[in-house]
Amino acid sequence: MTMEDGLVSEDDILLCSEKEFHDAAKRNDTERMQELIRRGVDIKVKNKMERKALHWAAGAGSEQAVRLLLDHDMEVDDMDSFGMNALLLAAWFGHLSILKILVSAGAKLTCENKNGLNLLHCAAQRGHISILEYIMEDLENVQLNKVDKSGKTAFHLAAEHGHLEVVEFLIGMGCAHDLKDKEENTALHLAAKQGHSDVLQKIMETGESIDGKNIDGMTALHLAAEGGHYECIRLLLEAGCNVNELTNSNRTALHLVAQHGSGREIILLVQAGINLDSVDTQHTSALHLAVLNNSTGIVKDLVDAGCDLDIFDNRLQTALHIAAEHGRQNIAEMILISGVNLNLLDKQGKTSLDVAARGSHVNVVDMIIKADRFYKWEKENVTSDSDSLVGMSLTFKQDHRQETQHIRSVLWKLASKYLKPGEWKTLARHWRFSDAHIRAIEHQWTDGSVSCLYGPAAPVKHNLYKELQGARA
Repeated sequence: MTMEDGLVSEDDILLCSEKEFHDAAKRNDTERMQELIRRGVDIKVKNKMERKALHWAAGAGSEQAVRLLLDHDMEVDDMDSFGMNALLLAAWFGHLSILKILVSAGAKLTCENKNGLNLLHCAAQRGHISILEYIMEDLENVQLNKVDKSGKTAFHLAAEHGHLEVVEFLIGMGCAHDLKDKEENTALHLAAKQGHSDVLQKIMETGESIDGKNIDGMTALHLAAEGGHYECIRLLLEAGCNVNELTNSNRTALHLVAQHGSGREIILLVQAGINLDSVDTQHTSALHLAVLNNSTGIVKDLVDAGCDLDIFDNRLQTALHIAAEHGRQNIAEMILISGVNLNLLDKQGKTSLDVAARGSHVNVVDMIIKADRFYKWEKENVTSDSDSLVGMSLTFKQDHRQETQHIRSVLWKLASKYLKPGEWKTLARHWRFSDAHIRAIEHQWTDGSVSCLYGPAAPVKHNLYKELQGARA
């Protein structure tokens, strides 16, 4: 070595020549390796991850480099800082020829890395079927169901990582199908959780129980729902799983899809007959979760499916309370159009209108007042359910149409120029606004300006929106 052969960098412990030797081994450059050996490089030197040239050559599949190194370095079982030796690296990266060379050189076949992964685990997790066939056919005393430190077998790992061919091979070799890891997941759970529908189908063909639960009380359906895996959910439902099974926190698959999934999965579960109104240990329904997450499409699917809009959670809040609290206008209107009890009180004795007012969500306040006035008008004027407008093409949002511009302009002038302080309340009471409505409107004031409200007490079917419209000053 020369005096100029310094460290590669401040954070590395290799000399430049040693790093060059490792790189040459990695790219199978035996000529450069031999040249460096003649110059006296230490072929067993390790970097800061405890890797030496043999590790790099085995992981890269550099066959000639491995043979050259074994001529000089017979410490074949040396491990790096992850507990990986040359044999495990060859299995991990799928280099069968390297594996055979190392076995011939006397490598220890029962080695494990720091996570307890052995040869079989490494090959199964990475999907290297040729390695697995060699292990099972040419090596002796292979424990097919041996577990790593997380309690997973090779079968678990193959299922979790979606390697169908490996799963089929291990089933053919007679592996146990129903073993549970430390989280009490079977291979079926892991395939469903990761969305590997082809693997899930294959495992189900073995007759494995599809309603088994893990440590959290979750079935394969729960895990597929949580991940939003449509095809896995479909397969499990078609196989007859219990659609209403509960987790330890009393959640159904519908809760999990509402929190994490999409409308496609919701529709699958609804069609399978799932309980729309099931509540968890916090008394939360799927609708509550969808509103909380601002998932407008899922709220629509649940509302269209006929879920109970008046269910309350442990704060006694309905879905409308939550929409009001967070100012979710589109969701609030969707619930209001479907017809809902606006008199329900939360734990603090507040209606959804009170909650919207307290949060200064002006547009939601406006919509709730319009809806309340409409419900009351309809109750007084519509004689049969068949004539009801609830659920039809209503809207309670602000009117910005050109044809109503004139009346809105007139009312704006009335509110901003002609009404004296307090007179708006007289007008509001004349138009049969309730005290609760007036309090909510008053709560929106920020500069003492008055509020203008209008709309006849008996709206007509085809221009309901225009006649219930309210303008703010």
